[in-house]
Amino acid sequence: MSGKAIVFITVLTILLLACSSPKVPQDFLAMALSSQHPSIKKVMDSVAQYELQIKYTQINRDHDSITFTDYHYQVNDSNYFYPASTVKLLTAILSLEKLNELDSVDLYSRFYIEGDSLETTFANEISKIFAVSDNEANNRLFEFLGQDRINEELKSRDIGPARISHRLSALNSDEVTTVPLVIYLNDSTVTPLKYSTNTIAKPLKLKKIKKGKAFYENKELINEAFNFSLKNYYPINTQHEVLKRLIFPEAFPKEKRFRLKKNQHQFLLNAMCTLPKDLGYDPVDYYDGYCKFFMYRDTKDTIPKKLKIYNKAGSAYGTLTDCAYIKDPTNKVEFLLTATLLVNANGILNDNQYEYQDIGLPFLAQLGREIYHLERTQKH
Repeated sequence: MSGKAIVFITVLTILLLACSSPKVPQDFLAMALSSQHPSIKKVMDSVAQYELQIKYTQINRDHDSITFTDYHYQVNDSNYFYPASTVKLLTAILSLEKLNELDSVDLYSRFYIEGDSLETTFANEISKIFAVSDNEANNRLFEFLGQDRINEELKSRDIGPARISHRLSALNSDEVTTVPLVIYLNDSTVTPLKYSTNTIAKPLKLKKIKKGKAFYENKELINEAFNFSLKNYYPINTQHEVLKRLIFPEAFPKEKRFRLKKNQHQFLLNAMCTLPKDLGYDPVDYYDGYCKFFMYRDTKDTIPKKLKIYNKAGSAYGTLTDCAYIKDPTNKVEFLLTATLLVNANGILNDNQYEYQDIGLPFLAQLGREIYHLERTQKH
């Protein structure tokens, strides 16, 4: 055999082996964070001050099997950040579960909170939670659940550390006794549900639990760090696991899944990617990216119909967080991404002087775009 023939066969063998061998997962998170895009570079050049934590999951499918490859950046359950509205995903999931325990009550049952004049349905409140991150909608469902039920259900699934202790932006935020819901059984018959009295929250013992150098309370400046030890706690790993179990229930043992009926599960997924305009909100104020921090929050662009972002984002006290499953079937892209960062240069909380628009939201939007681009161009 000639030398050229040997070389040809050797090269051909290498190419065939390369084609038949599974691709080694690439760390697109590290690649994204090394981007020279100004929105990424601005944070990464001074990353220590932003308390940045990120978790990214590559999703690989082989016929009926699915595997996850996780990548982390500075993720530490012991380093506290305020989760803000991201906890609303828990409220929605666990409210649907509780509905399954009640006779003659379902997703579309009408109700009102005792003492409140607003009549609504569970479907309406869950939809508002995701479309515009409505705090009052969350709090109505919080009355339905109570702190103890939320915490016990999370613990029973072995999802990770978490502690829910209060409502959001409410005067009675940490009240341990819930207000009863009054349910319409039909057009003329109502029945109150029993209230619950919950455990008083104990202070969290975590790193970075105190933040800043001062904060405003009742318009008065308090010159000391803000103490978050009695606030909600919902770290990156736990958020990521909740979303993973919701999107891919078949990848987990039955006892670790959320107990949702098929129609409830589909309703929740639809709600998570519903845009404000789809529910009749003014698209000028509530543009497509209003609650989609990854990829679109720094732009007023229309999100293409082919692209679905199932997420729950939150912002408060200078902290921005998003937890999302991003899917583009046309281009065979799908991944999980959860990230949080603190943008509070002056160290004063409750003064509404945060660098959301200049630093935080552009970073999260570009991070999503960078990983989406890498998934699209290099994974397949």
